[in-house]
Amino acid sequence: MKNVIEVEHLKKSYNNKLAVDNLSFSVKEGEFFGLLGHNGAGKSTTIDCILGLKSFENGKVRILDMDPIKNRKKLFERVGVQLQQSSYQDRIKVLELCEETSVLYKEVEDYQKLLKEFSLDKVKNQYVSTLSGGEKQKLAILLALLPRPEVIFLDELTTGLDTAARRGVWKQLSELKEKRVTLLLTSHYMDEVEVLCDKICIIKNGKEVVSGTVQEVISTTPYSRLEEAYLWYMGEEEIV
Repeated sequence: MKNVIEVEHLKKSYNNKLAVDNLSFSVKEGEFFGLLGHNGAGKSTTIDCILGLKSFENGKVRILDMDPIKNRKKLFERVGVQLQQSSYQDRIKVLELCEETSVLYKEVEDYQKLLKEFSLDKVKNQYVSTLSGGEKQKLAILLALLPRPEVIFLDELTTGLDTAARRGVWKQLSELKEKRVTLLLTSHYMDEVEVLCDKICIIKNGKEVVSGTVQEVISTTPYSRLEEAYLWYMGEEEIV
């Protein structure tokens, strides 16, 4: 299978402090890849660099064999994005936002169908500003799915969602895997990562700590679950 996302020796700094330090990884077509680490580890910065939203000092990034800055217009039609912080215009309703977003693409998913699947149809005539944090999060994921993307980036995808809503999102994403959609996600929920991800990369202070399949990463620790293995790699889990 071909690589859909390629990151080679990526370096990004703020005020002479490295936020991403010589990071390299690749994601193959149809893979679900998890980029894991504590807050401030460099996950969101890495995604911003991959998407061409931030410049970087060194390295190479490709999505679908294209430069995300030079080929931004072409990639726009083929990539879905949900970032941690999403801002929308004042006084816009959920349905209006779906309609306005849909017209930006040549081919779109049926947003009425997605609104029902994400249990947002009951609030579709409300202003986005009145939604709960969890509803806003689901809306952001829904908008990322609208262009029927080949590649999806989800940054902290289920933060703020209750258990039922999280599992609903998992089901939606698992169905995308059957369509060979490629996904890069960040998450602090290790049960979520175990359910969704084929491969993961754990980073600390912008540097890779370990990478591989979920089972490969677990197998090199004294533990049998990813949550304990993750904390062990972070130096926060003691063997008992």
